[in-house]
Amino acid sequence: MKDQFYAYIEKLQDTITSKLEQIDGKATFKEDLWKRPEGGGGRTRVIENGNVFEKGGVNISAVHGELPEVLRKQFKVETGDFFACGLSLVLHPVNPFVPTVHANWRYFEMYNEKGEIVTQWFGGGQDLTPYYLFDEDAVHFHSVCKEACDKHNETFYPKFKETCDNYFWNAHRNEARGVGGLFFDYLKETEEFSMQNRFDFVTEVGNSFLNSYVPIVEKRKDTRYAKEHKDWQEVRRGRYVEFNLVHDRGTLFGLKTNGRIESILMSLPPTVQWKYNHVPEKGTEESKLLEVLANPKTWV
Repeated sequence: MKDQFYAYIEKLQDTITSKLEQIDGKATFKEDLWKRPEGGGGRTRVIENGNVFEKGGVNISAVHGELPEVLRKQFKVETGDFFACGLSLVLHPVNPFVPTVHANWRYFEMYNEKGEIVTQWFGGGQDLTPYYLFDEDAVHFHSVCKEACDKHNETFYPKFKETCDNYFWNAHRNEARGVGGLFFDYLKETEEFSMQNRFDFVTEVGNSFLNSYVPIVEKRKDTRYAKEHKDWQEVRRGRYVEFNLVHDRGTLFGLKTNGRIESILMSLPPTVQWKYNHVPEKGTEESKLLEVLANPKTWV
């Protein structure tokens, strides 16, 4: 399973980066191969200063070795080895009317002293963070997510949509990071679902990603904007940074397990503003976004 999934994310990284370069038309992804001293490594690809994408990354990694202390405590074991691989991406667009997007799909195995698998699971998801809210864009994104889920089980979309709303919640701000999408974790083998079923589902979601996001980019990337729109984008990017550094499990996992810091912090946008107690005027497009972020909606 680990070989099957790693081969999948290698191919998916190529597919996504080539499509995004085509859309941008100016910038290309710079590739950075790295090794983890304790075992494994990754292939980081970053795009910067493009026509469409101000900064973004599409990274894959496969790491293995002895379980870090933080995971031994989490799994209540004294020793053990692990393998983890996944693809993680974040795209911060130039145009404030194009939303930021995040996605990742990952696989984990843990072994006993004989090298036998004692537990394994998939996790991942994708979510959209607009700066100016177009309902039709949120509906499109969620519709693609739902379609991918429904091919496997009709309970998946409502369950993983709710999990996403709960997870990407900036508790210290009492607001959502964006308009959500899908989030799932610890998808293990059950009587109903084999690990191959789980693989088929997660890869279905991964394969749907470009269709969920690219049409929105194409529709909004040439929208004219003014400095006040860019200022608002950078204020909202500050909330994105806050979530990633305060709450995000992946960031915290990477920092606690001696992950590669450049790849971990690749998700952070290049320019951000923190304005003291910044509250937009009522009735503006900016305030409408905040109303939705305070009360996550059912989009489809």
